[in-house]
Amino acid sequence: MTVLRWLDRPGEEGVTWGVPWPRGAVERDAPFALADADGREVPVQSWVTATWPDGSVKWSAHAIGARPATLAYRLEPGREPAAAERVATVAREDGLLRVSTGVVTWVIEESGNTLARSISRGSREIARDVRLVSLRQSEPTPDEGGGVPREQTTGTVESVTVEQDGPLRAVVRLEGRHGDWLPFTVRLYFYAGAEHVRIMHTFVWDGDPERDFLAGLGLRADVVMRDELHDRHVRLAGDGGFLTEAVRGLTGLRLDPGESARRNQVEGRPAGELDPAVASRLHLIPAWNDHTLDQGSADGFTLRKRTAEGHSWVTIPAGTRSTGYGYVGGVSGGLGFGLRDFWRLHPTRLDVRNAATDLATATIWLWSPSAPAMDLRFYHDGMGQDTFAEQLEGLEVTYEDYEPGFGDAHGVARTHELTLRACAATPAAAALAAHAAAMNEPALLAAAPERVREAGVFGVWELPDRSTPAHAAIEDRLDFLFDLYVREREQRRWYGFWDYGDVMHTYDQDRHTWRYDIGGYAWDNSELSPDLWLWLQYLRTGRADVFRFAEAMTRHTGEVDVYHLGRWKGLGTRHNVQHWGCSCKQLRISNAAYRRFYHYLTADERTGDLMDELSRPEETFVVIDPTRKVREDVYTPDPSALSVGLGTDWGSLAAAWLTRWERHGDERARDRLLGTMADIGALPRGFLTGEGRLDLESGRFDTSRDQISVSHLSSLFGLPEMCAELIGLGLDVPGFERAWLDYCRLYLATPEQQEAEVGRPLSGISLIQAHSRLTAYAAARTGDAELAAWAWRKFTYDEGDQLNKNALQRQRDWHLTLVDGPGVLHPVHEAPFVSTNGAAQYGLAAIHNLALIGKHLAER
Repeated sequence: MTVLRWLDRPGEEGVTWGVPWPRGAVERDAPFALADADGREVPVQSWVTATWPDGSVKWSAHAIGARPATLAYRLEPGREPAAAERVATVAREDGLLRVSTGVVTWVIEESGNTLARSISRGSREIARDVRLVSLRQSEPTPDEGGGVPREQTTGTVESVTVEQDGPLRAVVRLEGRHGDWLPFTVRLYFYAGAEHVRIMHTFVWDGDPERDFLAGLGLRADVVMRDELHDRHVRLAGDGGFLTEAVRGLTGLRLDPGESARRNQVEGRPAGELDPAVASRLHLIPAWNDHTLDQGSADGFTLRKRTAEGHSWVTIPAGTRSTGYGYVGGVSGGLGFGLRDFWRLHPTRLDVRNAATDLATATIWLWSPSAPAMDLRFYHDGMGQDTFAEQLEGLEVTYEDYEPGFGDAHGVARTHELTLRACAATPAAAALAAHAAAMNEPALLAAAPERVREAGVFGVWELPDRSTPAHAAIEDRLDFLFDLYVREREQRRWYGFWDYGDVMHTYDQDRHTWRYDIGGYAWDNSELSPDLWLWLQYLRTGRADVFRFAEAMTRHTGEVDVYHLGRWKGLGTRHNVQHWGCSCKQLRISNAAYRRFYHYLTADERTGDLMDELSRPEETFVVIDPTRKVREDVYTPDPSALSVGLGTDWGSLAAAWLTRWERHGDERARDRLLGTMADIGALPRGFLTGEGRLDLESGRFDTSRDQISVSHLSSLFGLPEMCAELIGLGLDVPGFERAWLDYCRLYLATPEQQEAEVGRPLSGISLIQAHSRLTAYAAARTGDAELAAWAWRKFTYDEGDQLNKNALQRQRDWHLTLVDGPGVLHPVHEAPFVSTNGAAQYGLAAIHNLALIGKHLAER
């Protein structure tokens, strides 16, 4: 039995969540029952998202429909769920899908130019022709403005798939294209008893950056308007409340329509009887046909309205950060519409058009037509770097790994979460605020960290431990680092359509800002695994703010930093000024290890898609050699002998294969995982070999390779986490654990010990603090107390790492410094000694070491 509580806010509109189970505890076909805190049975829909090697359930997913929230639930395997009184249904007839929640019904065409032909509530049609729209220019928006012709296109649906059909949750996937470009995937989520539908829109960029400039991208619906103009309402969200407008306003007139009429109109109710002096002059009161809220930046939105096209706009007082929700309709019903993270994903816009006619139109713009057209051209001309030698020189000075033609966005993607709500009447202000909050922080049920830890998932971590001053000091630093990045995201405005969810790589102490404009020092793109650090910190603390930060990073890094079509499909891009700018395209960025957490905790289908894109990850090594620029040998990718690094490369392959196996029972993935594990164990030097040669057809390494090659990066993209998880599975692969323990013992061993065991000291040793967790793992597995003490020494003392420099003094020096005055853009609190490499690896080393050898941590 598992107790579930809300992550941050209770939900009443349907929710989906994931739960882990200890190996062997739950059989594959076991049912699940749910009860509320008072023991009342709650209908629940359940399915399995991952299994253990023995076939038992590792992760299950569950959904409940709309219902009054309770503080906690109890989930019990082995019992049949309660029958649902209200269900979600999917019916197919005459080329149409009719999907009903019991409150609203969507009619979906199996192909065509709409996502939904109509939305009804009961017998009343609320909206029709829900569709995707886009605007394209053939040249960028001129610096000084001016007209550029724009082509408007409506998205075409090419296929419709029912992924779930109830009883409490239905999911419909639609795929198509925005005209002749921009392939999209849209998922519609329906919950029994709900009046809203959650929409996930993903598009993949496939334009030519020199001639294709996206000038607008949106979701549009027509709304049926039946009421008198003064009983029609427009609501647009501001910083917390809402712009409260009527199509024909009754307040503020020279003649008073009556107090009740004014109050009713503001509150969204029928105005009722009007004073005859006003009722006879209604035709003289302007009808406001069109409204727009434009979020041009993270710091400001503007509002305007007009009576009709061809007449001037009237400015409405503006604000800072809109919550991105709106409503258009009347007292007999209307449509709520919105975009999650609206201001964070700027430039965005909400439009209402034709509200004074029989058919209003609401548009949620994911890219606002008011902004300059999206420009994805590379940010410099190459500066003469035409050869590998010149490019390596550039790497030396700006840390940018440039190569002509490789800074291409073709194939990157972005996902947005939207909502449409069929309302029976104009919602009250408090209800609108609740709708906006539910959209921006979707409710999630979660098991407590203690319960997740008992399940034994995700390798090495334990709950926070403040039992001694030394333990508490490390926990304080973990909190300091997370809080720093939350603060930095806000101070530095790490927001925007392509940027939100990522963090910067390295700080510039001279300019008191991050190196946003310097080669490989700018956007981080998962470098050195901040994703892993954040997710492990969430698992051990259960903190909602950590979850939301990690969630945004997963959404970004899995979409924007990875190619989803084209020549680099399945690969991600190393850190750069532009997310796609670096010529280093590797699996270490598209790494399934970074996505698994979110998928299993939420059952999110889009994240599942990202991992499914890696069903054959080894084939990417035919396309491009990750180390082509620094090779000393002569090598061309050979399908029978592909060069695969045993660190960043194999760790990413193993994550993809394991995930494929546990999610889908994929025997090919299983065999390649187990086979390469055995091959690493059979190599004369094990992981110290550094590089293996993989036969693509057999999926096996050549085990005769005998060399020693160590890279400081090998273990910093999820390899320790993945090896610990694989060994913890008890797969009984001969030689693998020994090979990993040898690597863990020797990486930070003394040169004398290294020479004694392998014939020479190891070169390429750095990032000492980060690698202390390898020593800690070996100490924990072997029970070696002296090795544990050595790991803590390497974690604690100055060995050359930025966060570890002068470590004893820094025990007192981890603090923020205020920088203000005319030399900075605005006052900031900075921690110039922190880089994301150091923060992520400090976090991972601290979490591992506390879990593995915490009892050996001595007071200083």
